[in-house]
Amino acid sequence: MTPSKSRQRQMAITNGCLVLPHALVTDRALLLRDGKILGFAAPDQIGAEFERVDAGGRYVTPGLIDIHTHGALGHSFNEPDEAAWEIITAENLRRGVTSLLATLGAGPMEELVACLALAREWKKKSHAGSQVLGVHSEGPFLNMDQKGAQDPRGIQSLEGGAAEKLLAYADVLTILTYAPEIPGALELTDRLRELGIVAAAGHSSACDSDVLAAYEHGLRHTVHIWSSQSSVIRAGPWRKPGLLEATLTMDGLTAEMISDNRHLPPTLMKLAYQCKGADRLCAISDASSAAGFPDGTRFGFEGLECEVTNGVAMLVDQTAFAGSTTLLNQMIPILTDVVGIPLVEAVRMASLTPARVIHADRTKGSLEAGKDADLVIYELDFQAWQVMVGGVWVAVDT
Repeated sequence: MTPSKSRQRQMAITNGCLVLPHALVTDRALLLRDGKILGFAAPDQIGAEFERVDAGGRYVTPGLIDIHTHGALGHSFNEPDEAAWEIITAENLRRGVTSLLATLGAGPMEELVACLALAREWKKKSHAGSQVLGVHSEGPFLNMDQKGAQDPRGIQSLEGGAAEKLLAYADVLTILTYAPEIPGALELTDRLRELGIVAAAGHSSACDSDVLAAYEHGLRHTVHIWSSQSSVIRAGPWRKPGLLEATLTMDGLTAEMISDNRHLPPTLMKLAYQCKGADRLCAISDASSAAGFPDGTRFGFEGLECEVTNGVAMLVDQTAFAGSTTLLNQMIPILTDVVGIPLVEAVRMASLTPARVIHADRTKGSLEAGKDADLVIYELDFQAWQVMVGGVWVAVDT
């Protein structure tokens, strides 16, 4: 998949169902100029200077943005290797994910630093796949009791200023996920706030009091709701809420949901949506290196032996999920058909809401005038028909 060599300076996308942040619009064309969204016009008001592209009644959406995705097609972002990143980003772009955060799992510090260094160099050059907006480091400062499929050998404490090795890459480190109850977490939260890095809670046994304390220091996001999140416990007659209950009830926290209909049953996805709403709940893939592989595929994930079973990645002993095998575009029909979320909100959960979480919404995430012309023309089943990044069409091999 490679970008076309020429950029159409002025283009009108007609005969599509435009998925705007709060409405579906079928009686307007989307106007583009020099890689940006210009605005909208009635079809009979489009000037001759605009090249027309007929969407054929398909959906026209903003490019999707996945802020939590580890890999695809046998590779992960924990590999500090450009060829691996090219494969992952190409597969995501083919699905209409025009931007993402390269998500790292817990691993040796030297490996994480090497991946951050690669991200820094990556952003200086042009690449054919999805745009890597930054890095989401999911760990390594996690609670071992909530490790899930994280490699326990990579989980570290915050002693001795270990976080500073990652924070040296604040220019590319967009989200850092950590357990807010571990020693040193509040000091880490202060540093993240100072550096403009999104502080996210996850793989945590926190009580709600731990979450509230971290929130006062700048915690603003939680990862994959219900997955590796503490829940209410009893201490004698007293019930103590955990990270899950804090996530569901705190208006100031945004959250993520793996929307593959495997990690969470419909009832829990509905509950998350009812509590958080489309403006505070992101759809994420949490895709593992097995994304795109069929059932029965064995693979290694962050040092662990895993297998694709029933459409999801699991540890071979089936004690924990190991990320999804479903990329973000495939989750939109699940959100609409299984969870019952209106289409405009489902798309918003996979585009504008994640853009807001990482403060990229001035240029990304919606079909609005002045934003980058990152968009997708989808078939009605949300297979990508055409994909555009920055006003340039890219080839889509279905």
